[in-house]
Amino acid sequence: MLSQQTIDIVKSTAPVLEVHGVAITTVFYKNLFEAHPELLNIFNHANQSKGRQQTALANAVYSAAVHIDNLAAIIPAVKQIGQKHVSLGIKPEHYPIVGEHLLGAIKEVLGDAATDDIINAWAEAYGVIADAFIGIEEEMYVASESKQGGWRFFKDFIVVHKEKESENITSFYLKPADGNMLPTYEPGQFITIRVSVPGEKYLLNRQYSLSKASDVETFRISVKKEDEHDPAGKVSVHLHNNVNVGDTLELSAPAGEFSLDVEKTTPVTLISGGVGITPMMSMFETIAKNQPSRKVSFIYSARNENLHPFDKDIRSLMETMEDAEYVSLYSDEGDGFITKELLATHAIQSGDVYICGPVGFMEAMINHLLELGYTNEQIHYEFFGPALQLELVQA
Repeated sequence: MLSQQTIDIVKSTAPVLEVHGVAITTVFYKNLFEAHPELLNIFNHANQSKGRQQTALANAVYSAAVHIDNLAAIIPAVKQIGQKHVSLGIKPEHYPIVGEHLLGAIKEVLGDAATDDIINAWAEAYGVIADAFIGIEEEMYVASESKQGGWRFFKDFIVVHKEKESENITSFYLKPADGNMLPTYEPGQFITIRVSVPGEKYLLNRQYSLSKASDVETFRISVKKEDEHDPAGKVSVHLHNNVNVGDTLELSAPAGEFSLDVEKTTPVTLISGGVGITPMMSMFETIAKNQPSRKVSFIYSARNENLHPFDKDIRSLMETMEDAEYVSLYSDEGDGFITKELLATHAIQSGDVYICGPVGFMEAMINHLLELGYTNEQIHYEFFGPALQLELVQA
């Protein structure tokens, strides 16, 4: 338990962290990687270069300061971040290293304003928060490896099939190199791929949604080929251009809290844009196989027909379902956007809604739904990177 003095000091620093949070986390990552370059094998370099990771960490530190007297309030966020950590192979021994450099960055940025009392209070608070992360992540690791076919950290997989789904999306079917069966996973979850890319000094990690229903034979990921000059595109370009059938990739076990509630029988609306369709394919196929009478509305937007993956697959699955609707739009055609009016007609008011796509797309979709009277509890969404704050209307 934290002392009241520590709680008071940490809460009093929250406004300062709100102002200087990104500066602190930017210094933190710079110093961390200078002292421990081996950690570059874990962190997503693209998110670092775009400032996403710095902003996400600043938001997390600020939230911890605000809620330091009631840490139970941030447990949902800890679990969400913990899912990402487990998929990257974060270990307990990483936390003291992070703590040392986070405190050092606070001192460096705030200077004399970071008194010994403030640094000591934050050191004590960080220890409690780190213990919460370590405990929750250990539970996740144990749950993952205790499944039939489960494992901890990374494991070798063989590419057994490669299929072009659209002009810019290719699917990779992956089978365990040891020949074991796969663990089951929740529709909507993701895996992390860790690769060595020619010309890169450190390993690169990227998280990809599993894009088909769970089975014991293969995973499928469906990867959009990004711009070759974009830091975020290094892994996707490598997979598209250099990884072929018979090659080996390292994968983490499935993780993530964005998943279809398969216990419910109530209606479901799936809304996605671009490559955000991938977790929806897992959800839709799962419903088709296990709950063919469940009411579903699948709403999807792509730029044009050439960039539209899985169209035939969706239509084929619909033939096995009793009450499924499918709406696809192309933004290049001018009126092919998912508007509030379209959602009012095709989204199902009485059920849950799952959304995946670019951040701006998700903001628009969630705001439309809130304005239409959907509750926050009905709306579920997934990010492609660190959990940045969305600009949402108040429900």
